[in-house]
Amino acid sequence: MWRVLWFLGLIAAAAAIMAWLLDRPGSVSLEWQGYRIETSVALLATVMAVMAAAAAIAYRIFLALRRTPAQLGEAWRNRRRQKGYQALTRGMVAIAAGDAEEARRQEKLAQVLLNQPPLTMLLSAQTAQLNGDETAAARFFQAMTQQLDTEFLGVRGLLNQALARGDDGAALELARHAYRLRPKSEWVAAQLFDLQTRNGQWLDAQITNDERVRAHLTAKGAGRRRKAVLALQQGFDAAATGDPEGAAKNYKIAYDQDPTFVPAVMVQADALIDRRKVKKAADIIEKAWRVQPHPDLVRTFWRSAEAADGLAIMNATERLARANPDHPESHIALAGAALKARLWGEARTHLKAVTSHGSDHDEARVCRLWAELEEAEHQDTEAAYAWLTRASLADQDPVWVCGNCGNAVAEWSGLCGNCGRFDSLAWGRPRHVARNADAAVGHDLPAPITGD
Repeated sequence: MWRVLWFLGLIAAAAAIMAWLLDRPGSVSLEWQGYRIETSVALLATVMAVMAAAAAIAYRIFLALRRTPAQLGEAWRNRRRQKGYQALTRGMVAIAAGDAEEARRQEKLAQVLLNQPPLTMLLSAQTAQLNGDETAAARFFQAMTQQLDTEFLGVRGLLNQALARGDDGAALELARHAYRLRPKSEWVAAQLFDLQTRNGQWLDAQITNDERVRAHLTAKGAGRRRKAVLALQQGFDAAATGDPEGAAKNYKIAYDQDPTFVPAVMVQADALIDRRKVKKAADIIEKAWRVQPHPDLVRTFWRSAEAADGLAIMNATERLARANPDHPESHIALAGAALKARLWGEARTHLKAVTSHGSDHDEARVCRLWAELEEAEHQDTEAAYAWLTRASLADQDPVWVCGNCGNAVAEWSGLCGNCGRFDSLAWGRPRHVARNADAAVGHDLPAPITGD
């Protein structure tokens, strides 16, 4: 727009000058080398303007001709670069599609066209991996670590290789390197934390966990839970090395982070009982039972109440159950305690209450309690045997189950003993093929609720 206005302004100025000259006629005389030239001022001005314009045009043509080779070269290079980027893109698409032959072809083309190793090394490394040549891929990844722009990509590639071959030592060092380069990367922080916990580096893992929370890579609630599990593991290690004070300190940290976490509640309660703080121990167990009843808490509560005989156990269990009286776990605990106290009617009442909750609680442990009751109260071995048969076909008792690999264990641990996943154990039924207790052959099984 401005150029158009500038051009129109020039034309207007030239027209004004010509009009001014025409209104003021005059002559110009020029003598040179014996020649005499006479002309009007207007004509002379016109000739000079034309010559100036011609000189300007000639100069522009000269500049254009001078620049043409460079422009042609730049256009060629741009076209070559464009083709190189095209080959790079097609190579990455081929890798994603698993087409090793096409990936190799495009990789070679990109190397020739681009002649920029930082851009093509990742493609070369991934192409080598696609072709099963991990050694060549490692060379490319290692070369990438020498370039500032590609250092992180190289370290990440080497880290993934170490993880794939199960080399935790090398993977841990590479994860630390990657974390220094990209501390706000969620993937890097997660890998570093996982490797630290897998190698039992609880203090380092705690630092990483705190940094993840501060960087908003981990929610505060999840961070507190991880802190509790890490503190528990440190407490276990301290206890194993004969450091009861260190163990108690870490147990308290774990409990303070998550007062409803059953393993933390149990070890903290045991530590309090060992220091003769039985009332405080009972209080924290009741608090946990109110939120999340768990059968392991029952035995710890008996210990806090110093319950030795059947009636004392029954009284302690009744006190605990009052924290969550309608929960099936309360009825199961009361039924077991009633059997210890030889209170057959109480046991039957609570077993009926458990069964009334439905098939979700028709577990082997409940069937075994029914069998014990029939045997103890009526000496009915046939009914007891039927209940034991039902127990063998009923849903398995809840245990600690790894959410990653499905491994089931009786004792909780911060790491799955099978797959090594951190904080993956949850209380529940192990994975199994569904069974129908009523399908037992050759046995008349009792109904879930029996008569008095």
